[in-house]
Amino acid sequence: MVRRRLPPLNALRAFEAAARHLSFEKAGDEIAVTASAVGQQVKTLEGWLGRPLFMRLPAKGVTLTPLGQRYAATVTDILNRLDEATAQVLKPENPHVVTVSAMPSLATNWLIPRLGAFREREPEIDVRVSVSMKLTDFARDDVDVAIRFGRGNYQGLRTDLLMEEHFFAVCSTALLNDPDKPLREPGDLRRHTLIHEIAEGIQDYTNWDTWLAAIGVTGMDTSRGPRFTHTYLCLQAAAAGQGVALATSALIGDHLSAGRLVRPFPHQVRGSYQYYIVCPEDTADRPAIAAFRTWLMDEARAQTA
Repeated sequence: MVRRRLPPLNALRAFEAAARHLSFEKAGDEIAVTASAVGQQVKTLEGWLGRPLFMRLPAKGVTLTPLGQRYAATVTDILNRLDEATAQVLKPENPHVVTVSAMPSLATNWLIPRLGAFREREPEIDVRVSVSMKLTDFARDDVDVAIRFGRGNYQGLRTDLLMEEHFFAVCSTALLNDPDKPLREPGDLRRHTLIHEIAEGIQDYTNWDTWLAAIGVTGMDTSRGPRFTHTYLCLQAAAAGQGVALATSALIGDHLSAGRLVRPFPHQVRGSYQYYIVCPEDTADRPAIAAFRTWLMDEARAQTA
Protein backbone atom coordinates (compact mmCIF):
# COMPACT_ATOMS: atom_id res chain seq x y z
CA MET A 1 0.00 0.00 0.00
CA VAL A 2 1.29 3.46 -0.96
CA ARG A 3 1.21 5.95 1.90
CA ARG A 4 1.57 9.46 0.55
CA ARG A 5 3.09 12.21 2.66
CA LEU A 6 0.66 14.99 1.79
CA PRO A 7 0.62 18.32 3.63
CA PRO A 8 -2.69 19.91 4.70
CA LEU A 9 -4.35 20.73 1.37
CA ASN A 10 -6.05 23.94 2.55
CA ALA A 11 -2.70 25.20 3.79
CA LEU A 12 -1.11 24.23 0.48
CA ARG A 13 -3.73 26.16 -1.48
CA ALA A 14 -3.24 29.25 0.69
CA PHE A 15 0.54 29.04 0.35
CA GLU A 16 0.37 28.72 -3.45
CA ALA A 17 -1.89 31.77 -3.78
CA ALA A 18 0.28 33.81 -1.43
CA ALA A 19 3.41 32.77 -3.34
CA ARG A 20 1.94 33.92 -6.66
CA HIS A 21 0.76 37.27 -5.30
CA LEU A 22 3.54 37.77 -2.72
CA SER A 23 0.71 39.08 -0.59
CA PHE A 24 -1.43 37.43 2.07
CA GLU A 25 -4.15 40.00 1.47
CA LYS A 26 -4.40 39.35 -2.28
CA ALA A 27 -4.23 35.61 -1.67
CA GLY A 28 -7.11 35.96 0.77
CA ASP A 29 -9.16 37.83 -1.83
CA GLU A 30 -8.55 35.01 -4.29
CA ILE A 31 -9.58 32.15 -2.03
CA ALA A 32 -12.24 34.15 -0.12
CA VAL A 33 -10.65 34.24 3.35
CA THR A 34 -8.96 36.96 5.40
CA ALA A 35 -5.29 37.81 5.16
CA SER A 36 -4.76 36.61 8.72
CA ALA A 37 -6.36 33.27 7.80
CA VAL A 38 -3.90 32.93 4.91
CA GLY A 39 -1.03 33.73 7.28
CA GLN A 40 -2.26 31.08 9.72
CA GLN A 41 -2.49 28.48 6.96
CA VAL A 42 1.03 29.32 5.81
CA LYS A 43 2.30 28.91 9.39
CA THR A 44 0.55 25.54 9.57
CA LEU A 45 2.30 24.41 6.38
CA GLU A 46 5.67 25.71 7.55
CA GLY A 47 5.18 23.87 10.83
CA TRP A 48 4.28 20.65 9.01
CA LEU A 49 7.37 20.96 6.80
CA GLY A 50 9.62 22.17 9.60
CA ARG A 51 11.06 24.83 7.29
CA PRO A 52 10.27 28.51 6.58
CA LEU A 53 8.71 29.29 3.21
CA PHE A 54 8.31 33.05 3.60
CA MET A 55 10.39 35.83 5.09
CA ARG A 56 8.25 38.49 6.81
CA LEU A 57 9.43 41.97 5.91
CA PRO A 58 9.41 44.97 8.27
CA ALA A 59 6.83 46.83 6.14
CA LYS A 60 4.42 43.90 6.57
CA GLY A 61 5.26 42.49 3.16
CA VAL A 62 6.49 38.97 2.48
CA THR A 63 8.99 37.36 0.16
CA LEU A 64 9.70 33.72 -0.53
CA THR A 65 12.73 31.96 0.85
CA PRO A 66 14.82 30.07 -1.75
CA LEU A 67 13.14 26.86 -0.56
CA GLY A 68 9.74 28.56 -0.81
CA GLN A 69 10.44 29.58 -4.40
CA ARG A 70 11.26 26.02 -5.43
CA TYR A 71 8.31 24.58 -3.54
CA ALA A 72 5.90 27.17 -4.95
CA ALA A 73 6.90 26.40 -8.55
CA THR A 74 6.21 22.70 -8.03
CA VAL A 75 2.96 23.23 -6.14
CA THR A 76 1.65 25.67 -8.79
CA ASP A 77 2.34 23.15 -11.53
CA ILE A 78 0.58 20.39 -9.58
CA LEU A 79 -2.47 22.52 -8.85
CA ASN A 80 -2.69 23.65 -12.48
CA ARG A 81 -2.65 20.03 -13.66
CA LEU A 82 -5.23 19.10 -11.03
CA ASP A 83 -7.41 21.97 -12.22
CA GLU A 84 -7.13 20.80 -15.84
CA ALA A 85 -7.88 17.18 -14.92
CA THR A 86 -10.92 18.26 -12.91
CA ALA A 87 -12.20 20.44 -15.76
CA GLN A 88 -11.83 17.47 -18.10
CA VAL A 89 -13.82 15.21 -15.77
CA LEU A 90 -16.57 17.81 -15.37
CA LYS A 91 -17.02 18.30 -19.12
CA PRO A 92 -20.44 16.99 -20.15
CA GLU A 93 -20.28 13.84 -22.24
CA ASN A 94 -22.85 12.99 -24.87
CA PRO A 95 -22.03 9.87 -26.90
CA HIS A 96 -24.13 11.15 -29.81
CA VAL A 97 -22.67 14.67 -30.11
CA VAL A 98 -19.30 15.73 -31.52
CA THR A 99 -18.13 19.33 -31.13
CA VAL A 100 -15.52 20.43 -33.66
CA SER A 101 -13.51 23.65 -33.62
CA ALA A 102 -12.23 25.18 -36.86
CA MET A 103 -11.09 28.51 -38.24
CA PRO A 104 -13.84 30.65 -39.81
CA SER A 105 -12.59 30.29 -43.40
CA LEU A 106 -12.22 26.52 -43.19
CA ALA A 107 -15.59 26.09 -41.49
CA THR A 108 -17.34 28.28 -44.08
CA ASN A 109 -15.70 27.00 -47.25
CA TRP A 110 -14.82 23.38 -46.50
CA LEU A 111 -16.43 21.86 -43.41
CA ILE A 112 -20.00 23.16 -43.30
CA PRO A 113 -20.85 22.44 -46.97
CA ARG A 114 -19.91 18.79 -46.35
CA LEU A 115 -21.76 18.18 -43.09
CA GLY A 116 -24.88 16.97 -44.88
CA ALA A 117 -22.85 14.03 -46.16
CA PHE A 118 -21.80 13.17 -42.62
CA ARG A 119 -25.41 13.33 -41.47
CA GLU A 120 -26.36 10.83 -44.15
CA ARG A 121 -23.50 8.55 -43.17
CA GLU A 122 -23.97 8.81 -39.38
CA PRO A 123 -27.59 9.91 -38.77
CA GLU A 124 -27.34 9.22 -35.02
CA ILE A 125 -24.47 11.66 -34.47
CA ASP A 126 -25.02 15.42 -34.18
CA VAL A 127 -22.15 17.77 -35.01
CA ARG A 128 -21.67 21.14 -33.34
CA VAL A 129 -19.31 23.57 -35.03
CA SER A 130 -17.35 26.09 -32.96
CA VAL A 131 -15.62 28.79 -35.03
CA SER A 132 -12.47 30.26 -33.51
CA MET A 133 -9.00 31.48 -34.45
CA LYS A 134 -7.47 30.47 -31.12
CA LEU A 135 -5.97 27.11 -30.30
CA THR A 136 -8.38 24.80 -28.52
CA ASP A 137 -7.63 24.04 -24.89
CA PHE A 138 -9.14 20.57 -24.68
CA ALA A 139 -8.89 20.61 -20.89
CA ARG A 140 -11.19 23.62 -20.63
CA ASP A 141 -13.08 24.08 -23.90
CA ASP A 142 -16.16 22.04 -24.70
CA VAL A 143 -14.55 20.70 -27.89
CA ASP A 144 -13.97 17.11 -28.94
CA VAL A 145 -12.06 17.58 -32.19
CA ALA A 146 -10.17 20.54 -33.65
CA ILE A 147 -8.91 21.18 -37.16
CA ARG A 148 -5.63 23.01 -36.77
CA PHE A 149 -3.55 24.90 -39.29
CA GLY A 150 0.14 24.35 -38.61
CA ARG A 151 3.04 21.94 -38.88
CA GLY A 152 1.59 19.05 -36.92
CA ASN A 153 3.80 19.11 -33.82
CA TYR A 154 0.99 18.90 -31.24
CA GLN A 155 2.36 16.97 -28.30
CA GLY A 156 -0.05 14.96 -26.21
CA LEU A 157 -2.74 14.95 -28.92
CA ARG A 158 -3.79 12.40 -31.51
CA THR A 159 -2.76 14.13 -34.73
CA ASP A 160 -3.67 13.18 -38.30
CA LEU A 161 -2.82 15.08 -41.46
CA LEU A 162 -6.14 16.13 -42.99
CA MET A 163 -4.95 17.84 -46.15
CA GLU A 164 -2.11 19.79 -47.64
CA GLU A 165 -2.63 23.34 -48.77
CA HIS A 166 -1.62 24.66 -52.18
CA PHE A 167 -1.94 28.29 -53.30
CA PHE A 168 -2.98 29.39 -56.79
CA ALA A 169 -4.22 32.58 -58.45
CA VAL A 170 -7.95 33.10 -59.09
CA CYS A 171 -10.01 35.82 -60.73
CA SER A 172 -13.43 36.41 -62.24
CA THR A 173 -14.23 35.22 -65.78
CA ALA A 174 -14.73 38.84 -66.86
CA LEU A 175 -11.24 39.76 -65.69
CA LEU A 176 -9.75 36.74 -67.40
CA ASN A 177 -11.36 37.69 -70.72
CA ASP A 178 -10.50 41.40 -70.55
CA PRO A 179 -9.20 42.12 -74.09
CA ASP A 180 -7.21 45.15 -72.95
CA LYS A 181 -5.31 43.34 -70.21
CA PRO A 182 -4.93 39.65 -71.10
CA LEU A 183 -4.21 37.31 -68.22
CA ARG A 184 -2.51 34.28 -69.68
CA GLU A 185 0.70 33.88 -67.66
CA PRO A 186 1.92 35.00 -64.22
CA GLY A 187 3.89 37.90 -65.69
CA ASP A 188 0.61 39.46 -66.83
CA LEU A 189 -0.23 40.14 -63.16
CA ARG A 190 1.86 43.30 -63.46
CA ARG A 191 -1.12 44.98 -65.11
CA HIS A 192 -3.71 43.77 -62.62
CA THR A 193 -4.76 44.60 -59.07
CA LEU A 194 -3.57 42.07 -56.51
CA ILE A 195 -5.91 41.23 -53.62
CA HIS A 196 -4.11 40.52 -50.35
CA GLU A 197 -5.04 38.54 -47.24
CA ILE A 198 -3.93 39.87 -43.86
CA ALA A 199 -2.71 36.75 -42.06
CA GLU A 200 -2.30 38.17 -38.56
CA GLY A 201 -0.13 36.13 -36.23
CA ILE A 202 0.81 33.55 -38.88
CA GLN A 203 4.49 33.52 -39.77
CA ASP A 204 5.66 32.30 -43.19
CA TYR A 205 2.12 32.48 -44.58
CA THR A 206 2.18 32.35 -48.37
CA ASN A 207 1.56 35.81 -49.84
CA TRP A 208 2.02 37.30 -53.28
CA ASP A 209 5.73 37.95 -52.72
CA THR A 210 6.53 34.37 -51.69
CA TRP A 211 4.18 32.89 -54.30
CA LEU A 212 5.68 34.83 -57.19
CA ALA A 213 9.22 34.08 -56.02
CA ALA A 214 8.39 30.36 -55.82
CA ILE A 215 7.26 30.26 -59.48
CA GLY A 216 10.19 32.38 -60.67
CA VAL A 217 8.51 35.75 -61.30
CA THR A 218 10.62 38.72 -60.17
CA GLY A 219 10.53 42.49 -60.35
CA MET A 220 6.82 42.88 -59.61
CA ASP A 221 5.46 45.55 -57.26
CA THR A 222 3.12 43.78 -54.82
CA SER A 223 2.68 46.65 -52.38
CA ARG A 224 -0.60 47.92 -53.85
CA GLY A 225 -4.07 46.46 -53.71
CA PRO A 226 -6.93 45.95 -51.23
CA ARG A 227 -6.41 43.88 -48.11
CA PHE A 228 -8.84 41.65 -46.22
CA THR A 229 -8.61 39.74 -42.95
CA HIS A 230 -10.10 36.46 -44.15
CA THR A 231 -9.69 34.25 -47.20
CA TYR A 232 -13.39 34.19 -47.99
CA LEU A 233 -13.43 38.00 -48.16
CA CYS A 234 -10.57 37.93 -50.66
CA LEU A 235 -12.47 35.39 -52.76
CA GLN A 236 -15.61 37.52 -52.70
CA ALA A 237 -13.62 40.54 -53.87
CA ALA A 238 -12.05 38.50 -56.67
CA ALA A 239 -15.42 37.10 -57.73
CA ALA A 240 -16.70 40.69 -57.93
CA GLY A 241 -13.94 41.50 -60.43
CA GLN A 242 -11.89 43.67 -58.10
CA GLY A 243 -8.60 41.94 -58.86
CA VAL A 244 -6.67 38.67 -58.63
CA ALA A 245 -6.51 36.79 -55.33
CA LEU A 246 -4.51 33.89 -53.99
CA ALA A 247 -6.81 30.98 -53.22
CA THR A 248 -6.00 27.72 -51.51
CA SER A 249 -7.05 24.18 -52.30
CA ALA A 250 -8.54 23.89 -48.81
CA LEU A 251 -10.54 27.12 -48.82
CA ILE A 252 -11.64 27.60 -52.43
CA GLY A 253 -15.04 26.05 -51.66
CA ASP A 254 -17.31 25.78 -54.69
CA HIS A 255 -16.13 29.02 -56.30
CA LEU A 256 -14.42 27.16 -59.16
CA SER A 257 -17.09 24.54 -59.76
CA ALA A 258 -19.82 27.19 -59.69
CA GLY A 259 -17.92 29.36 -62.15
CA ARG A 260 -17.64 32.37 -59.87
CA LEU A 261 -13.86 32.16 -60.09
CA VAL A 262 -11.37 30.68 -62.55
CA ARG A 263 -7.69 29.85 -62.46
CA PRO A 264 -5.92 31.94 -65.11
CA PHE A 265 -2.85 29.69 -65.06
CA PRO A 266 -2.01 26.29 -63.53
CA HIS A 267 0.89 27.36 -61.30
CA GLN A 268 0.49 26.49 -57.62
CA VAL A 269 2.74 26.58 -54.55
CA ARG A 270 2.60 24.34 -51.49
CA GLY A 271 1.99 26.33 -48.32
CA SER A 272 4.19 26.30 -45.22
CA TYR A 273 1.35 24.95 -43.08
CA GLN A 274 -1.14 22.15 -43.51
CA TYR A 275 -4.43 21.14 -41.88
CA TYR A 276 -4.50 18.55 -39.10
CA ILE A 277 -7.21 16.79 -37.13
CA VAL A 278 -6.33 16.82 -33.43
CA CYS A 279 -8.02 15.51 -30.30
CA PRO A 280 -6.96 14.14 -26.91
CA GLU A 281 -5.54 10.62 -27.00
CA ASP A 282 -7.92 9.37 -24.32
CA THR A 283 -11.03 10.33 -26.32
CA ALA A 284 -9.85 9.75 -29.89
CA ASP A 285 -11.33 6.26 -30.11
CA ARG A 286 -14.76 7.02 -28.70
CA PRO A 287 -17.22 5.78 -31.35
CA ALA A 288 -18.73 9.14 -32.33
CA ILE A 289 -15.38 10.94 -32.34
CA ALA A 290 -13.66 8.13 -34.24
CA ALA A 291 -16.49 8.10 -36.81
CA PHE A 292 -16.20 11.85 -37.33
CA ARG A 293 -12.42 11.75 -37.65
CA THR A 294 -12.64 8.93 -40.19
CA TRP A 295 -15.25 10.82 -42.20
CA LEU A 296 -13.08 13.96 -42.28
CA MET A 297 -10.17 11.94 -43.66
CA ASP A 298 -12.40 10.30 -46.27
CA GLU A 299 -13.69 13.70 -47.41
CA ALA A 300 -10.17 15.08 -47.74
CA ARG A 301 -9.05 12.06 -49.76
CA ALA A 302 -12.07 12.34 -52.04
CA GLN A 303 -11.21 15.97 -52.72
CA THR A 304 -7.73 15.09 -53.98
CA ALA A 305 -8.71 11.93 -55.86
